[in-house]
Amino acid sequence: MKVQIIMGSKSDMPVAEKAKKILEEFGVDHSIKVASAHRTPDVLKDIVEKSDADVFIGIAGLAAALPGSIASHTTKPVIGVPVSGKVNLDAILSIIQMPPGIPVGAVGLDRGDNAALLAVEILATKDKKLMSEMEKYRKKMREKALSK
Repeated sequence: MKVQIIMGSKSDMPVAEKAKKILEEFGVDHSIKVASAHRTPDVLKDIVEKSDADVFIGIAGLAAALPGSIASHTTKPVIGVPVSGKVNLDAILSIIQMPPGIPVGAVGLDRGDNAALLAVEILATKDKKLMSEMEKYRKKMREKALSK
């Protein structure tokens, strides 16, 4: 099982690194690429159509059309991560306000970690070992919260 992370630009790498860390913790195969929904739509389409990923994560700020553009080229799950900037609301609304029929899951601003966790949860529906790892992760989070 694989996750394809696509960033709108290299400046989104800090958010992608959060996702990468979680995916590595769970041993989920992944790759990170850069493609712009507006500047390189042909490259984006090629990446999505040739990908063997089971889940996509689209990370973008400003107009944040990237997750929706990814979704337009696949029927696989797409998770959008809005990236903070001068006007955060634009990126958030661009990801959550998709037209009917082309859904994109959305996580909070700069939450690459939550996008990766959601991707793991999606993958875990078909992988008992991954589900067990997710349950251990949640238990560890609970214990950490209670210890404070």
